Order: sequence, then C-alpha cells, then structure tokens
Amino acid sequence: MTHDPFNHSDQPEPPPTGQPAAPTPEHIDKPAEVGHGKGADIVHLDAARAGRHPYRPDDPEPSSPAPAGDRPTLEGQVIRVDQPGNEDSDWRAELEAKVRTRRPVVPLWLRSRTEAMQTLAWVGKHYAHVAGYQLTRTPMYAGRLAFRSPRGLARLAGGMVRWTFDLEGEPVRLAAVQKADPEAYMKLSRQRDSRVRLRVPIMLVVLVTLLLAAIIVVNQPDAVQWGALAVALAALGILGKPADRPLIERAVLASTVEKLTSDIVIRSLTSLGIAGITQAMAKNPKDAIRFVSPITRDGPGWRADLDLPYGVTVGDVLDKRERLSGALRRPLGCIWPEGDSSIHEGRLILWVGDKDLSKTIVKSPLLKATAHDVFKGIPFGNDPRGRLVTVPLIQHNVLIGSLPGQGKTASVRELAAGVVLDPTAEGWFHELKGTGDLDPYEKVCHRYVSGIEDEAIAYAADSLALLRKEVMRRAAALKTLPSDLCPDKRVTRQIADKRSLGLHPLVAIFDECQNLFAHPTYGAKAGEDAEFIIKLGRALGVVLILATQRPDKDSLPTGISANVSIRFCLKVAGQTENDMILGTSAYKNGIRATVFVPKDDAGTGYLIGATPMPKVVKSAYLDTPQTQLIADRAHALRKAAGTLSGHALGETPEQLTPSYDLLADILAVVSASEAKVWNEVVIARLADLRPEVYGAWDTLEGGAKTAQLTTALKPYGIKTMQVWGTPEGGGKGANRIGIARDDILNAVTESDRRRGSGAAS
Repeated sequence: MTHDPFNHSDQPEPPPTGQPAAPTPEHIDKPAEVGHGKGADIVHLDAARAGRHPYRPDDPEPSSPAPAGDRPTLEGQVIRVDQPGNEDSDWRAELEAKVRTRRPVVPLWLRSRTEAMQTLAWVGKHYAHVAGYQLTRTPMYAGRLAFRSPRGLARLAGGMVRWTFDLEGEPVRLAAVQKADPEAYMKLSRQRDSRVRLRVPIMLVVLVTLLLAAIIVVNQPDAVQWGALAVALAALGILGKPADRPLIERAVLASTVEKLTSDIVIRSLTSLGIAGITQAMAKNPKDAIRFVSPITRDGPGWRADLDLPYGVTVGDVLDKRERLSGALRRPLGCIWPEGDSSIHEGRLILWVGDKDLSKTIVKSPLLKATAHDVFKGIPFGNDPRGRLVTVPLIQHNVLIGSLPGQGKTASVRELAAGVVLDPTAEGWFHELKGTGDLDPYEKVCHRYVSGIEDEAIAYAADSLALLRKEVMRRAAALKTLPSDLCPDKRVTRQIADKRSLGLHPLVAIFDECQNLFAHPTYGAKAGEDAEFIIKLGRALGVVLILATQRPDKDSLPTGISANVSIRFCLKVAGQTENDMILGTSAYKNGIRATVFVPKDDAGTGYLIGATPMPKVVKSAYLDTPQTQLIADRAHALRKAAGTLSGHALGETPEQLTPSYDLLADILAVVSASEAKVWNEVVIARLADLRPEVYGAWDTLEGGAKTAQLTTALKPYGIKTMQVWGTPEGGGKGANRIGIARDDILNAVTESDRRRGSGAAS
C-alpha cells in the first residue's frame, strides 16, 4: 500500500515474506491496549517522537551528516533540514566579517587632522588655564602655609615626643592595669622600655643634626637663609593643614555628570514603555539588550552601541526621546539616539553629551578666514560631539527646510559666506522674503534681489531661465575640452581657475523658494528650470541652494525634492514635511526632524548627503555685523582679483520675463466709478491690456478663471468677496466672486510707502 509520511498513526508495513519483522519504535515498550472507543490505543510519547526525528531522543546526535550514499533511508520518515549539527564554515567569509568589524589601531580623533588639532588645542588650553590659575594664587597659598606653620610645629614636636617615649601604647598599658593582669602589664612594660632605649639615641641624633643644619644656615648668605626658612615654613604648614580644608584649590570643578553605564542604559530603555523591550526583558533579561562594544567616551560625552531586542527598531526609541531624557536624568539636548541601518534597523547608537547642545553657540570658522575654496566644501556647523561638519558644494545641490524661526536663513548665510569668500565663485542670491537677511552680500553678487513682490519673483524666475541656458552652454564647452585637462567631464579647481573658459563655480541661492515655485504665473516654468539645473548642472559647476519654510508638493515640486543630494532639515511639524525635505521613508528609518524642540533647538537639524551617515548638526550662526565683515572682506578679494561682475558693478540685469505690475494693471482697467467688480470681468480686461501676460488666464473655464485672480492677489494680502453685479453685455444680476477697487488702491499705497522707507534707509 502507499504510505503517507505525514500520517504517524499508520501501522508499519509488514516485512517481505521470508524475513523476520524488525523491531520498530512503535513496538518498543508498547503498553496494553485499553478500549476507549473503536480503534483507540495508547501511544508511547517517546516512541512517537522518535518516529518524527531522524534520530531517537536517547541516541547521540551525529557529529556530521553521513554521505548521501551511506545514509540509510527509512521509509515513512520525515527528515528535517534544520537539525543541529556542525556545518562546514567558509573561513574566508568569517575573515571578511572580522575585517569589517575590526577596531582601528589609531584612534579616530588622531586620524583626522582637524579633530586632532582641536583635541590638542583643548588640552593645551586646559593646562594653560590650570597653570595660570594656580600661579595667580601662589601668594595666597604661601600665606596659608605661614599661618598653619605654628600648628605644624606643635604637631611635629608632639609627634616626636609620642614616638620617642612610646606614648601611643600608654592606653593599652593602662587597660592591663585596670584588668589587674600583671603578666600582660609586665610584658607591655618590657616592650616599652626596649623601644625607648632604642628611640632616645635616634631622637638625640636627629635633634643634633637639625641644630647643626641651623648653625650652617645662619652662616650662609641671606638668600639661602630665606630659602631655608621658606622650606621650613612650607613643611610645617603642610603638617598643620586642617583635614577639611585643602591647601590648593581646584582650577576646574569636578564634573557632576554621571558616568554612562550599561545598567543605566538598560534601566532607561526598559522604562520607555516599548512593548518589545518590556517583553524581551521579562523573558531573558540578560540577553534582551546586547552591547556590541564597550561604552566609551566619545568627545564631550558617552557613546553606547547596542542591539535592541528582536522586532524593536531605532524609530521606536526616537519616538520616546523625551522619556529617554527623563530616564537618563539629562537635558533633552544631551540625548541623541541614532541608528545604523547599514547593519540593521535594530542597531542603536546612543550618545549622551555632557552639555546641552541647545545651549551652545557654534562660531563660524569663516569669521577669521581671509579666503576660502568652495571645492574643499564649506564649514557648516558642529555635530553633538563638537566636531566640525563640512558641506561639500561642488557637484551637489542643497535643500534646507524648517518651520519659520528655526534657523533656516542663518544656515543659508553660512553657506553664502563660504561662496563669497572664494573670489572665483559667482553668486546669484535671491532672498524672496523681503527682510534683507542677505543684503550684506549684495555688493559681491552677480545677480541679487530681495523682496516678495511680483517684480522680485519675476527676477528670480529669470535667473533660473538664464541658469538653464548657462548649463547648456557649459555642457557644450566642457565637451570640447581635451581629455588630459578634463578626463571625467566635470568642472575641477584647475578648470575653474581658467577664467577664459567660463566654467568657474556658479552658486544660486533661493531663500523662501516656495514664493517662487507656488507663484501662479512664474511657478510652473521656474520649477521645470530648477529641476533641469539640478539634474544636469552639478557636474558643470552650477549649484542650487534652496531654502523653504513650506515643504509641500505645490511650493516644492517633487522633481526638485527628489533630486537634490544634500538635505538639511530643522524642526518641522510632521512626517510629510520631514520626508519632503529629507527624502522618502526618512521618518520611517528613524531620521526625524520632528524631535527637535521649537526655539530651544533653533539651528539644529538633520543633515543628509554631506556625511556617510545622517547626522544631527547645529549650524554656525552669523549675525548681521559679522556677515557684513565677511562681505567686506569678500569684496576686497574680488576687487583685487578682478572678478566683480553684474549687479556688483551696477550693470542692468538681463530680463527674459515680461515685466508688469498686477495691481497697477488692475487699477488701469477698473475705473474709479466701479467700487466692486467680478473677477472674470477684471481678467477679461487684463487680457485685452496685456495679452502676452494675461491671455492664458482668460482661456480658463468657470471657477478656474476666478481662482486664478484670487490666488494672484494673495501675496498682496488682498481678499476676494461676493459682489453683486450684472454682465457687461446685459443680463440678469447675480452674486459672484469679485474684488473691491479700494483694496487694490490701499495695497498700492502701502507698497509705495515701504519702497520709500527702504530707499531712505
């Protein structure tokens, strides 16, 4: 019959005719059958289990699998492929794994010249401070010694007397007398007599020696006498020191920061309320959280590398960062958990700093720099460990995003400082907020604009259109260069220095770029140009730096956010904004700029693309006077090098986009007798006035036409309303969306007033 290997209740097949039946596990120690129903029997558990395994539980496990030809096959037996046993290991794979995880011979801080210099400078400053602190207090220490010397002399004399006459043993001898133990007393007395007989001559020798030394010193010059007196007073002063008041004060107070230990880390992680950690600790508290390396000092803090329990990711811990701060009893700005997804999602790198990062101010190294080379990157800020982080600029594009007031413009200022201090780099700066944050750099820019009006937006759109043409020109120019000068078809320092080629670095900054990309007239074309430049311009020396406080699909086209290579995200509100700046799945992977605290963490964000792994960085801060000093230095450099151009020389900028003033055009087509007018009527009149500008608006259908004007007036603070009117050709009256002429007039008046005050300042 056919045997089902998965049906263990089947009876074994009978042996062939003429052969004795072999004993089977089912027949060993089989108990008597007991009728509990038709066909029911009792099966021995060990025998049943033996039939399901390749070897019986009481047999030794095979040391190695038998060759296929020699391995017996039992009919009806299920052979499991995951049985324990020694498998042949690949020693090369093991060696490769050991190479990947080997610890460096030279410490990491010594392998970086910058970090080594910073460490040595810190050590030098520390000991210079200690030496200076103690030297200034030397007179005070001398006074303390002189004041304490009489007490020291008394202690010295008393100690000599007690030692000479063995007065330390007097209480023991008195105790023997009180106990009426003559034998013990006599033994102690004889011991005391022998000691005194030995010590008295020694003390006499010491006293004579001191007397001779005093006589010799008296006959020496005054300098020697004063020196000997100072030594004697110092020695006596040290002997007279009170137990609770040390002579020398500490130049640096001892740190009160608790040392990070494995017990503290485990206790803190367990208290977070993460279900996976709680369950793992309940089942196996010893191995639930495994430390892959010892906890060590890492800069001004402690670093712990550990594997979280199975199923727990670094993102789960990041969600509990505030609770982790409370568990570790450290400020939130000291707690910086990170992941290492190159190993696995459960590898946690916990860094606990000594100082709160939010309380530190990072000074820009460019403040004292006479010049800078953008090909070497731009010093941007410090990580929580206090190490300088440099942002590579050439062959990259940068995207910066955050909520308002979180340090976005300050980050842009730092990058702009590195650009202007390179006299070969050409700067096109666009500050589309109108507050003048980048005004100090205006004197060194080839193109510059500051404002939120349509004229400023049009200027920025023109810049992108010109940059697109420049990228195409550079691509053709780079193609003609000989292979020995340009082997990789990329702009290098050597090529950039040849000014005649026109391939010098060109960096365009667009601060508050959402005002450009979301503009109803210029936004779509500007987004296409920016995407083209980002994709092709990085190898040609053309770099875009975009900063926005509203990262969404309308104000930041996906073609732009998906192609920038360096991203810096400060505090944002949620996961959508986080991933718009840092890239898809960044939030899921534990890179969350939502963990930063508003105001306290201003200037602190996640930096991706500038370093091998995502890193928390606090950008350097430049105030307006400091920015002005850098701009003055940059202007002198460029003037000496002859690289001032365009706006810096007062040249008229090239204009591609038709210039118009929307508010002035509306006032031109709406007469003073018309208090309120429908949007569709205004658009029809504007299309007649400037077909090349407003003609596309008039082709829209229904509500889209009305919404077009409503959207265009939003930047001016003008709101539309319900307006009662009748069609111009006659017809039935109705309520439709429209505008009030007085609102347009007031906006024009306010704009003129602001321009006048700006010119006066």
